[in-house]
Order: sequence, then structure tokens, then C-alpha cells
Amino acid sequence: MTKKSSLLLLTMLLALSACTTAPNQAPVVDRTPVVTPPPVAKPAPVEEPKDKDGYYTVRKGDTLIRIALEHGLNYRDLAAWNNLSNADDIKVDQSLRVKPPEGVVTAAVTPPPPLVVPPKKTTPKGDKKPYTDSNLAEMQKPEGENGKAEKPVQVASVAPAPAPAAAAPALSAEDRELTWIWPSDGKVIASFDEGKNKGIDIAGRPGQQVLAAGAGKVMYAGSGIRGYGNLVIVKHSNSLLSAYAHNRTILVKEGQSVSKGQTIAEMGDSDTDTVKLHFEIRQQGKPVDPSKFLPNR
Repeated sequence: MTKKSSLLLLTMLLALSACTTAPNQAPVVDRTPVVTPPPVAKPAPVEEPKDKDGYYTVRKGDTLIRIALEHGLNYRDLAAWNNLSNADDIKVDQSLRVKPPEGVVTAAVTPPPPLVVPPKKTTPKGDKKPYTDSNLAEMQKPEGENGKAEKPVQVASVAPAPAPAAAAPALSAEDRELTWIWPSDGKVIASFDEGKNKGIDIAGRPGQQVLAAGAGKVMYAGSGIRGYGNLVIVKHSNSLLSAYAHNRTILVKEGQSVSKGQTIAEMGDSDTDTVKLHFEIRQQGKPVDPSKFLPNR
């Protein structure tokens, strides 16, 4: 091969190598526009329905019996006032009358006469705390327990001074005549705590006697209120009632008059995780501290 041929071959090889070499390329940039999702709108806060005077708006989970308990009423009266043929047929957001219609008067509960036999040692005689009366109808009751007519009281003379929102209403003259006993023996394992525990819890054994803490009339006996199990409610006056929950057995019926200290149920653990008596006192439907009514022990 001549020198000229070698030079030509070298030139061709160089040209071929240049053709197969990848050219420099600019970097690829992703120019796809970034789409920002729209902000998620927060749900508007749910406002509690505002009740008109004398009416109650049904909330989720309500039952007619629970509404009656909260307002210190008999659920049968509520059903009658609201033309309910079925006490279970209430709906969320339904407005229910919780005060008697005009011209309808609910009968006051007249406590039965006191027991003539001496009280048992396990049921000490109750003590009572006097309070100022703010219930005109009760203060104008024409005849007292001692048989003497009570002097009518003018509205202006009994109007109490403004009290804190958490303060319980004043007791009427009739309520101050009531005496109380402990509904059962046993250790108090949970005290009254407004907003958390609406009464007190008393430990005991299955079948232990549950006693009426005061004289009155049974306004409810059953298991229709969630969280209370077998429940007895006794009405003592127009504004005071007591409740006895989680019983094993109920020994009284609705409409039955009971005496202070009478056995009304047997202690149990219905709708709870331990044997106990949950005891409440309610004044005008509002839970109040039972220790202000029960005697010291």
C-alpha cells in the first residue's frame, strides 16, 4: 500500500468515526405546569338547635323517656301533649312540647303518709336543708302538713337574688318538708360531678336491697333509657324526683305509691360493667348533688 493510499484510508476512518459519535445534547427540562389543588373548604360548624320556650328539639340518640327525665316529666304526659300514639316514634329535629298545653294541669304527686314503724338501723332518719322557695304555685299551697293554712306569698317577696348559672333552683316549702335516707348500704365509688357524673355510684352485691330514698310515686319503671339499665324513677313533688339505675330486678310498677325506705329494686349490673347502684336526684329536671339531701353517715 502506498503512502497516498494509507493517508486516504486514515481520512475515511476519521470521517466515519465522527459520524458515529453522539452529538452533545442539551438537558431535557420538564416544563409541565404545576397544578395546585384548590383548598378544601372546612365544613361549617354544626349549630345546636335553639329551643323555643316550652319546647324541645329532638337530638340524635334521644328517646322520649330520656327527654322526660331531663325535664322532670312523665313520658306518658309528653306523648299525650304531642299527640304521639307511639312513644318511640320521634325524629331528629322534631319539636316537642315539654310544657302542658294551655288549660291542662298536671296533677301534683302527693307523698303517702310516713311509716308508722320505727326505721331500721340501716336506714337512718333523713336530715333536710332549708332553702328559699321560688315556685309560686307551691308556696301558695292552701294547706300545710301541720293542717294550718299557709300565708300566701307575693311574687315580689320571694324573687331570689340573681344566682350563678350552675346554682340549683331554690326548694319549695313542700320540698323542704321531705326527708331522705340512703337508697342502699355500700361504699360511694363515684361522687356527683356536674357534666360527668349526674349522681353518685354505690357499690354493693347482686340482689342487695335498693330502697326509696323518700316517699313518692313511681313515674317510670323499665329499661328504655340507654346507659341506665333497669331503672326506677320516683317523683316526690312537683320539682323533685330520684332515679335508681342498673338494677337486677325491679319490684315496683308505674303509678305505684312508695314509702320512704320501701324496697323498690334489687341491685345489679344492667347496662354497666360492675354491680352498683347509680342514684340521682333531679330538681326541675336538672341533676343536683345528692349529698345535699342525704343525711350524713
